[in-house]
Amino acid sequence: MIASRGASSIAEPVVVRWILTLLALGFLAVFLCMPLAVLVHEALKKGIPAYLAAITTDDTLAAIRLTLLAAAIAVPANVVFGVAAAWAVAKFEFVGKSVLTTLIDLPFSVSPVIAGMVYVLMFGSSGWAGGPWLMDHGIKVLFATPAIVLATTFVTFPFVARELIPLMQEQGTEEELAAISLGASGWQTFFRVTLPNVRWGLLYGVLLCNARAMGEFGAVSVVSGHIRGKTNTVPLQVEVLFNDYNISASFAVASLLALLAVVTLVAKSVLDWQFARSRRRAAH
Repeated sequence: MIASRGASSIAEPVVVRWILTLLALGFLAVFLCMPLAVLVHEALKKGIPAYLAAITTDDTLAAIRLTLLAAAIAVPANVVFGVAAAWAVAKFEFVGKSVLTTLIDLPFSVSPVIAGMVYVLMFGSSGWAGGPWLMDHGIKVLFATPAIVLATTFVTFPFVARELIPLMQEQGTEEELAAISLGASGWQTFFRVTLPNVRWGLLYGVLLCNARAMGEFGAVSVVSGHIRGKTNTVPLQVEVLFNDYNISASFAVASLLALLAVVTLVAKSVLDWQFARSRRRAAH
């Protein structure tokens, strides 16, 4: 009874709750719903045939293929790195652990444009990472697909690790130690105990990583060279169409990224629900 009265005494008044709710809804309406509505309206302004024609041009299809390719390489690479890094940080103590944790967060604090410029310095004609040698042997990194993949991987590699580290730390090491004491090897413990326990967090990290990979603009813009039909990803293709004053087509292509964002939000909600459900089952 005392706890109940205490809880009710610190509860916000109904008016305050309504004001806060309306402010939140108003913010979402102005900064999320209205831009999406304008985007859809402009994309379909000239009708469905014009919309389909805009997203099926040769340059746009090439941009879509390159975006999917970059994501298909960057996301699995980040999954391997993220799982390994999270496992090391959460389950072991070693020299340099704090340094590794700091480096994982580096892409969050470094501008993507700066990251792209670093790759230009590394693989350019006078780059210190073998740029001249690569050019002499006909290996093109900069202004080609490899540089786009490298830039995409850099800006997205914290997502998986950052989702898994707190989850693994919360779970502790008791189950792994029990499995090892029963004769399981390190790999068996990882695949049969650790990985199943973090599967929802891993899927969530993959989802965010994929969304960022497909929507990355800054770093990719620097290293791509903006070669139409070859090194333009979907975000860069939107910029090209907009700069060409092909407004309807630019909004049509941008709607693909908006659709990806909506799918990501829906998938995130499903994963959150599944994760909460699995935790309730584990609690019981």
